[in-house]
Amino acid sequence: MRTRVVITGIGGICGLGTDATSIWNEMKAGRPAIGQVVSADLHQLKVQVGSEIKTLPEHGLERKRLVTLDRFSLLAIIAATEAMQQSGLIVGAENTYRIGATVGVGVCGWETVEENYRALLLNGRSRADIFSVPKVMPGAAAGQISMQFGLRGPVFGVTSACASANHAIASAVDQIRLGRADVMLAGGSDAPLVWGIMKAWEALRVLSPDTCRPFSADRQGLVMGEGAGMAVLESYEHAMARGATILGEIAGVGISADASDIVAPTVEGPEAAMRFCLADAGFNPEDVDYLNAHGTGTKANDQIETAAIKRAFGDHAYKLSVSSTKSMHGHALGASGALEMIACIMAIRDGIVPPTANYREADPDCDLDITPNVAKERPVRTALSNAFAFGGTNAVLAFKAV
Repeated sequence: MRTRVVITGIGGICGLGTDATSIWNEMKAGRPAIGQVVSADLHQLKVQVGSEIKTLPEHGLERKRLVTLDRFSLLAIIAATEAMQQSGLIVGAENTYRIGATVGVGVCGWETVEENYRALLLNGRSRADIFSVPKVMPGAAAGQISMQFGLRGPVFGVTSACASANHAIASAVDQIRLGRADVMLAGGSDAPLVWGIMKAWEALRVLSPDTCRPFSADRQGLVMGEGAGMAVLESYEHAMARGATILGEIAGVGISADASDIVAPTVEGPEAAMRFCLADAGFNPEDVDYLNAHGTGTKANDQIETAAIKRAFGDHAYKLSVSSTKSMHGHALGASGALEMIACIMAIRDGIVPPTANYREADPDCDLDITPNVAKERPVRTALSNAFAFGGTNAVLAFKAV
């Protein structure tokens, strides 16, 4: 019999709030955290809107530790601390090698890269920050979390652009299913609201000048965001043995690749990932109540995702409650799937589907029930979360109540 994997703690931080409860409350209310970016110097950029964290919460880390952390790693630690506290898990000598961490990241420590470029090229410094390399590396967040909590099991970073968090969570599920760990901290983190990254995305001509309107006919593109989301995953037996409160179960995982184009998605790849996820979870299409869409707010993505959902779910596609919470927390790249995991777990626990905010005009090519603007109360026993990335990499997670 396959090992069941459950969630016993969640933590998050993004423009919507500095903990999972605050994030969920803002999602339910349909209040976007999108506006003018004020914490970064975005001079000469045409688009200067984003979803940023205005003030970090008290984290208790000493300065000698902070100088080794890029912002994306710090956000991951903050989210992981909340998740660990909620789980009630205690790490000690008897279990340290049975607990690990996987953290997805889309663009690595770009804040550090930019600070060094400015110091060396503009300010005339002769050498880079001594901690530049360990701060920048994509696996830094996972390593820092392992040190923060004394985790000596499987620890590694995952990077697959916008699907990174879902791939990291899927990898953590695999570690538990394979018996390499009893517990995994898993999620994603990214801090892309810096000049170089924003300038690069500007060149792609996919950034919205005002806000994110997924599935709305007048959508103009995506909005960048920053944040982190983390979850404590455990085998069902381990969680029950220690008397943990179970928030939900990761019922299945579906992973595929388009093998087509570095930026343009296909219908077939996302469809396959959703089908694989349903099969892994043992779900029929009609078993799914809510789908948190990738829903970036670009013309092509939303139309293609809608078509893929129809192909994967058939007639049930029109009975699904669908929404894109990126309309509120922005596209946080490697963190997006982790923030959307929070939305799925809380939707199941509260029986509330968070809305797609900012919706104004119907698009005949996006004709599903996308929960426009106002949250919907309905029983949610199961939920899927889509993540599709540049490079044609797709990862879908299935959650269910326990």
